[in-house]
Amino acid sequence: MTRLTVLVVGSGGREHALAWALARSPQVEQVYVAPGNAGTEWCRPNDFSGREGWAWPRAASTNVPIAADDIPALVAFAGERQVDLTVVGPEAPLAAGIADALQSAGLRVFGPSREAARLESSKAFAKAFMGEHAIPTAAYATFDDYAAARRFLIELARRSVSSGVVVKADGLAAGKGVVICADVDEAQAALQRMMLGREFGTAGDTVVIEERLSGPEVSVLAFTDGHTVVPMPPARDHKRVYDGDRGPNTGGMGAYAPVPDVSAVLADEICRTILQPTVDGLAAHGTPYVGVLYAGLMLTPAGPTVLEFNCRFGDPETQAILPLLETDLVDVLLACVEGRLNQVEVRWRPAACATVVLASPGYPGSYPKGLPVCGLDGVASRERIAVFHAGTAWQDGCVVTAGGRVLAVSGLGVDLPAALRRAYAGVECIHFEGSHYRRDIGLSIRDGSLEDPVVNLESPIAGVHA
Repeated sequence: MTRLTVLVVGSGGREHALAWALARSPQVEQVYVAPGNAGTEWCRPNDFSGREGWAWPRAASTNVPIAADDIPALVAFAGERQVDLTVVGPEAPLAAGIADALQSAGLRVFGPSREAARLESSKAFAKAFMGEHAIPTAAYATFDDYAAARRFLIELARRSVSSGVVVKADGLAAGKGVVICADVDEAQAALQRMMLGREFGTAGDTVVIEERLSGPEVSVLAFTDGHTVVPMPPARDHKRVYDGDRGPNTGGMGAYAPVPDVSAVLADEICRTILQPTVDGLAAHGTPYVGVLYAGLMLTPAGPTVLEFNCRFGDPETQAILPLLETDLVDVLLACVEGRLNQVEVRWRPAACATVVLASPGYPGSYPKGLPVCGLDGVASRERIAVFHAGTAWQDGCVVTAGGRVLAVSGLGVDLPAALRRAYAGVECIHFEGSHYRRDIGLSIRDGSLEDPVVNLESPIAGVHA
């Protein structure tokens, strides 16, 4: 059997989780990660004897010093190294057309085209698309003129709209372009920051103002080949930086999957009314969607409603979902790329996974870099815990901080309380100056104990770090 060479584009925890999952496949010989981080580079172990059932990578992983947005260099590298499959992690390269460029070079890529990725790169496009295809979403208005948008908000105030509104920058804003406003005054301030103060640059040239919905949020990701849709276990992430959902939004401080309040019946409804119509609608537009479709939903009294679409794996949801995948990830991705997803049985472990993010001091504001990270070896010795690096680098032979979200610690358990206890047990092993993390991930279903119970699973997770 010819072993495959795979390229993962990106440098965060999501990309480490993707590289880890791909390197576990017996079909893969070599994984490259561009540009990667301190955790995405390892040599292939020489001996797997006695490790059956452990999630040790079977293929080597090597970092490549090419930026995720340097599309010409990435295409050239993939061609020169005869890469069999490229998996794109971040949204920016997809929005810039990396999938189109790789396909034009005759290379296989898992990720949507630039046109299909507009579901994430333009919130105005996504809202109009959902309206056209009767996909449930909040009522909204779109503006590219500040004065007109301000008049709209003044009219809302005159009509005594009390439920609040949401102001969204149309373009990509690193997950921070959405402002949930308690009243119209807050909305006017957000509008001014986006359109006049250019807080998010050109991403705020156009804004979407929509009604504020209420209900629990859930993320439903799905594999798709442009026709068939295969949902992943529903996940829930925690965006606010502090316990109790306080403080500013971040890229995500933790996640868990599956979500107890999403029943099989509700999951089927989400696929039938949201995911499949979205994929069918894009195909009808002549822009078939191949990759991961991510629907950020609110479970309202009227039913599941779309808050936003993303065009890639979520972060940190990926770190909580991929450890649950029982089917070889390579089989799934190749089936998507080759248009035969309906021929693959995608199986998931009857277990739960929880992820807790350790962040740098000051995040999501400014933060220092170069702080030594200690305790990774201690986590590696613990069963069913994985450490996925995000903002890390090597410095003088040591792992140091190099970003805001530094590490994601994932724990696997027979149920969510067990998974959360294991994740927090891993977090307690790791230290760097000023680190902080949320202590209430999944609090509603955790019993408060951080003890590490004995759990017997067929496919436990081994510690993963460089």
